[in-house]
Amino acid sequence: MKKLLLTITAISLLVACKNEGEKKENSTVQEASKEQVVNVYTHRHYESDQDIFERFEKKTGIKVKVINASADELIQKMKMEGAQSPADVLITVDAGRLTRAKDLELLQSIDSEILKTSIPEHLRDVDDQWFGLTKRARIIAYAKDRVSPEDLSTYEDLINKKWKGKILVRSSSNIYNQSLMASIIANDGDEFAKEWAEGIVANMGRSPKGSDRDQVKAIVAGEGDLTIVNSYYIGRMLNSPDPEEVKAANQVGLYFPNQNDRGTHINVSGAGVAKHAPNKENAILFIEFLISEEAQQIFTNSNYEYPVLANVPPVETIKNWGNFKEDDLALVKLGENNKKAVLIFDEAGWK
Repeated sequence: MKKLLLTITAISLLVACKNEGEKKENSTVQEASKEQVVNVYTHRHYESDQDIFERFEKKTGIKVKVINASADELIQKMKMEGAQSPADVLITVDAGRLTRAKDLELLQSIDSEILKTSIPEHLRDVDDQWFGLTKRARIIAYAKDRVSPEDLSTYEDLINKKWKGKILVRSSSNIYNQSLMASIIANDGDEFAKEWAEGIVANMGRSPKGSDRDQVKAIVAGEGDLTIVNSYYIGRMLNSPDPEEVKAANQVGLYFPNQNDRGTHINVSGAGVAKHAPNKENAILFIEFLISEEAQQIFTNSNYEYPVLANVPPVETIKNWGNFKEDDLALVKLGENNKKAVLIFDEAGWK
């Protein structure tokens, strides 16, 4: 009888321990399910962005889970995932790509007074599906020893025969060039846009190849005299750990075109909330943080981009380039004219 009582007691203790263990396990699962997260699909690949994400985590307790890939890969991934996509936020560069994501119904409209009042109207989507985070100017870089800035004026003037054999430029498949062309279509019309594309091709010093940085290096090597580049590339080269990049960047002058008319073409990196975002509120908080003064200052200090907030001063490197007049064309036009821009490039033989 004594042995039986001991056995029953032991079994009771085991059952109690098991039940307690299950309670703790269930509690852990429940806590895990309550974890606050925001899933970010981003094309940007800078250390400064990771710094911003970590600051957001500390301020909000919301964990930022990042998927890095090219813009095309991320957009395709979201299409394939459909309603099951874990994506909360898409971050990419160029209004053309952001418009493409919208047209594919990968984004959703959101209501954020912070975003509407902080970001200029022309730098965000008309339906509040994407918002500009940083600005980049598409400027002319020229060989200081071979070109006088007095000879430069507008994008349109680059087809002048005086530049024959002197222009270096990257491929027409590059979204930055497509958006520049889209802005020329919007500002100058289809017919001139065709003339401009043909004129640039006629003035090329070589077939298009390489990145914006490669164009600058090719100018220094004497392969051409001027090119069209995004401003932040020059900032990064001037502050590069590679002395050859610093040397190359210091040998070119920078010119902001069209200062006497519409202003220099600008583009953005931007973000939107994914259509099927499982953490929509966190996604909105995240994008709002990206246009806070704190985040905007990091963007410009570390990546040499222009802030979208007027009250945030640009980093010293780009401040030294001086103020300039920006084209205030609504950037949605870049997406709307993208297909037409690509067709014009193809017809002109811009490879």
